[in-house]
Amino acid sequence: MDKYIIITTLCDKKEIADKITDTLLKKRLVSGSQLSKVHSKYWWNNELEECDEYKLEFRTKESLFAEIESEIKKIHDYETAEISYSEIKGASKDFLTWIDEETK
Repeated sequence: MDKYIIITTLCDKKEIADKITDTLLKKRLVSGSQLSKVHSKYWWNNELEECDEYKLEFRTKESLFAEIESEIKKIHDYETAEISYSEIKGASKDFLTWIDEETK
């Protein structure tokens, strides 16, 4: 049985965030997405950096992760983008059915 997951990635440009979202939705790889603005601090090339970013979260199935990761990498402009996921636990049956029905 497939596991249900939330995939997370971050972008610093709204145009890229929108393109990733639109691509994944049109290809039926995700059932839905959320976009929120966040402020990030992180180490990059031995320098402490900070910037405003857009955090994207996608609801989908674990079996689609490799294809979603590939699509995100085609569009993303970060040298090393976070593309991670966590399993959805304790969700309602209706919600999980919606993910099944709206993804390929």
